[in-house]
Amino acid sequence: MKSIKIHLHRSFFQDKDKRVIETENLSADQFLYSTGVCGVRINNHQGFIELLPFQGQQIWKAHFLGRDLQMKQPAAEPVETTDFLKNFGCFMLHCGILRVGAPTGSDPHLLHGELPNAPFREAWINYGEDEKGRFLSLGGKYLHQQFFGAYYSAEPEVKLYEESTVPVISMTVKNLSGMPMELMYLCHINFAPVDGSHLEYSAKYNAESIRPRTTIPSHLKPDPDYLRFINDLKTKPELHHQITRVLRADPEIVFYLDYMADEEGKCHSLQVHPDGCADYVCHRKNQLPKAVRWISRTPDHDAIAIVEPGTCEVDGYVMEKEKGNLVILNPGEEYHCEIEAGSLDANQTDKILGKIREMTTFHP
Repeated sequence: MKSIKIHLHRSFFQDKDKRVIETENLSADQFLYSTGVCGVRINNHQGFIELLPFQGQQIWKAHFLGRDLQMKQPAAEPVETTDFLKNFGCFMLHCGILRVGAPTGSDPHLLHGELPNAPFREAWINYGEDEKGRFLSLGGKYLHQQFFGAYYSAEPEVKLYEESTVPVISMTVKNLSGMPMELMYLCHINFAPVDGSHLEYSAKYNAESIRPRTTIPSHLKPDPDYLRFINDLKTKPELHHQITRVLRADPEIVFYLDYMADEEGKCHSLQVHPDGCADYVCHRKNQLPKAVRWISRTPDHDAIAIVEPGTCEVDGYVMEKEKGNLVILNPGEEYHCEIEAGSLDANQTDKILGKIREMTTFHP
């Protein structure tokens, strides 16, 4: 089947939903949030995703199996900005490409880089078919050019297949300059915590493989009880596996994790709900060798990134370079990665649990 690409333009977007394409099992609508931000909704019979075609190509909202998957926070709609914290609350955003992590006094840069709210000039909806079946996707191209600096293109894509509840997220970056380029990338996926759930994932459950971040970013002001809890997690990381309101994650807990990959090179992460369903992320370790977990449960925000796969961790440019976590792209060279993130029913969850437990020795 040949693919069909529909190019989008900001002038197409109006207050009311407008159907762009419809097939037997898939459809896509374009609309305008009340804040003026352009949106695209891709639907199948299982649910939908809402994306921001011209602002970072974020997945603002994901809804499958009768439930909103994204983190809970006060802002119902996105706002037009390049400031990370003024528009944070989506299901998925891309971080990088030149910087990832929180800035410090000796390492000033944008929080999580230029990509989260990057202005896209090109965006499109694609209807196609591959080895997994028929899909609708949102894609686009962002060009970053800095005089005496980096010049690259970033082309993300989010695919939703006909019967799937797990969108496929990809990112392709090409160095367009004549000089080598440093690359940092992180896929920031933010689920809503479900009380009574527990975490299972393809890593060894010990203090060597699960390490809480002990450095505190300057924009956070933790209290002594929080610092004591972080200290406890150094030797007992399993304390965070049960998702309850007792979990001290105000303002946040960050972990660095060492994942194991299965025979296909895939790493698996689950938030298993009390009803047997689960939130799910799958990533390839050869593409995304580093893994971060972020939990934040405050009076205003409720979020769990069960895994944020990346090429680096989130200590900022200087420290990540010292760790050797920067990717170097030569002139004309490309970097590509693919992540699956969504919701599983109970039967699908059991299959992934079986795979994880073949790889680990943990049993809740």
